[in-house]
Amino acid sequence: MVSASCGADVYYERTGSGKKRVVLLHGWGCSTELMRPVAQFLSRDMEVLSLDFPGFGKSGRPPEPWGVPEYAECVRELLEKEDFLPCDVIAHSFGARVAIFLASRDRSVFEKMVLTGAAGIRKPQTEEGRKRQEEFQKAKVWIGRMRRMKIFGSLPDQLEKKAREKYGSRDYNALDEEMRKTFVKVISLDLSDALPDITAPTLLIWGDQDTETPLWMGRKMEERIPDAGLVVFEGGTHFAYLEQSARFNTITHHFFVEE
Repeated sequence: MVSASCGADVYYERTGSGKKRVVLLHGWGCSTELMRPVAQFLSRDMEVLSLDFPGFGKSGRPPEPWGVPEYAECVRELLEKEDFLPCDVIAHSFGARVAIFLASRDRSVFEKMVLTGAAGIRKPQTEEGRKRQEEFQKAKVWIGRMRRMKIFGSLPDQLEKKAREKYGSRDYNALDEEMRKTFVKVISLDLSDALPDITAPTLLIWGDQDTETPLWMGRKMEERIPDAGLVVFEGGTHFAYLEQSARFNTITHHFFVEE
């Protein structure tokens, strides 16, 4: 199904039935497809709503570059339209940014939360990263000067593309120009200070081999969220919830149904 939410067409799937309601929020560059094993398991005795964030999957694009607040409002609007509040939430990576933002600002949205490989805490900049950023900025200055001279034809565009490929992240380079603006807005928001404002019981599930959102981030979230517990999946990567899906589904189901 598709619903207009905050100016964007949002694709979502609503399955199952039961007293418990759970919304699934996928990670950056993903979609409902990667959350489907979770949805199929939980929908046996719960009502599950899984959506594609605007810009991903079968949803339309954001009407303008969005940050976490805009994505959060989009989710809230859809859940309100579907009369799906309050509910529980399972959120992976970028989806956890949205869940954290919502939960820290309104205690009535989520009853329980499961965050896996959750993004939201800014990584300290390494010396190597600082140097790469400086080199990229210098390259952009020279390319800008060449472009203003208007005598180099398409060369500045070619050089800029090579610079982005050399210095940009894999996620950044996979996007077009408009979605890159959204990406920058999303990752620039550090949600560390929002964590203590979350009152919903929160289960953190992390792979100990996660290099995208390293385990220290999970430990930090466990420290800062008042009612949180951390479960570590040995050998799990950033997609531990898929790699060890049977274990993940069993744990999350038990967490949601326990009183």
